[in-house]
Amino acid sequence: MKTQLKKGALEMCVLAILDEEDCYAYNIVVQLADGLEMSEGTIYPLMRRLTNEGWVSTYLVESASGPSRKYYKLEKTGRAELKRMRGDWQEFVTEVNKILGVSA
Repeated sequence: MKTQLKKGALEMCVLAILDEEDCYAYNIVVQLADGLEMSEGTIYPLMRRLTNEGWVSTYLVESASGPSRKYYKLEKTGRAELKRMRGDWQEFVTEVNKILGVSA
């Protein structure tokens, strides 16, 4: 059950990270690894999907210590989607907390 909850929230969490700053994939993994126990193998297909949706765009940045890094940037459509997801999440959490008898 916990795995399914994490999968559902992962897209929203990635968009939230990109709402704060542009990042490369490994940096996103590092930020999410603790709480969501995710790996690099999970992030690349997700980033490809977010790019295909038009929510995220990419650009290359030269690196002094190796090949150029692909950075991800949240687009206006991605920002709108994140706002919608946050609203849906709040509604969901409120309803589940009501059922569980937990006060927010």
